[in-house]
Amino acid sequence: MRTAILTITLNPSVDKSSSVDNIVPEKKLRCNAPKYEAGGGGINVSRALKRLDISSHTLFTSGGKTGRMLEESLQFEGLDILPVNIGSETRENFIVVDRSTTQQYRFGFPGDQVTPEEQKEILSRVDQLNPIPGFVVISGSLPIGVDPDFIKLLINTYKTKGSKVIVDTSGNALKAAVEEGLFLLKPNLGELAALTGKDELEDTDIDHAARSIISQGKAVIVVVSLGAQGAILYSETEKIHMVPPVVKIRSTVGAGDSMVAGMVSVLATQGNMEEVLRKGIACGSATTMAEGTGLFAKKDVDRLLGGIRKQ
Repeated sequence: MRTAILTITLNPSVDKSSSVDNIVPEKKLRCNAPKYEAGGGGINVSRALKRLDISSHTLFTSGGKTGRMLEESLQFEGLDILPVNIGSETRENFIVVDRSTTQQYRFGFPGDQVTPEEQKEILSRVDQLNPIPGFVVISGSLPIGVDPDFIKLLINTYKTKGSKVIVDTSGNALKAAVEEGLFLLKPNLGELAALTGKDELEDTDIDHAARSIISQGKAVIVVVSLGAQGAILYSETEKIHMVPPVVKIRSTVGAGDSMVAGMVSVLATQGNMEEVLRKGIACGSATTMAEGTGLFAKKDVDRLLGGIRKQ
């Protein structure tokens, strides 16, 4: 039996992507027609879960013309959306690929302010949601005007209801989330280093940092993303390192969110930790094979699963 899943995206976006030959300064560049897709951490997790035939509730802020575009895009994909209307405009991001080099340039905008009153509305909507989800994924950046401690309120709201909370964010929001305590934390090496107050981590430091978070009760599971080197999953009793097969990388947009979706898809069906990590890596790697802001194709996930090896 599958457990209900909720994703929360406080700073969503509409991602506009295109490609052009030879990016050079001070020259008018003729781009291909743009492609628009829904973006933002939790939204991408829900979109990826949909591709794995797993439903979720998708809660996000939405404002202005861009917000309406975002809602329409998610409805077209068949997601169960829970937009929280705000007065400011939902942000856009811009991604362009230089076809001559295949290099990708990603331009992210901060988004407008979410007011204290709107933050209260978000907490109210979260608190009233029924049925209570078994898993809650809070993913992405914080918009302007939202204090990192707001993420603590979200986490605590669901922890007291018995939900297992998963957070994938960065900076002060990540530190606040860890202080509150989580079920699963997915930092990359830079984020894990920042949590320990270091600029970078050696291999032995990774073990110590992840296990320290678990031993302090700040997370039940820590999954450290290593990029092309796969990921390491830590729990109180396990350490599992898996590496994906080599793939042709076209874009890294949404890869981390897809990894979270893959892991949640197994957790929601009560799979074991090896299955959790394997599915997460397969989904993340498959997304890097997609162009622009596209997510994985399920057939690529299924193909990659068999090529993921333990270190």
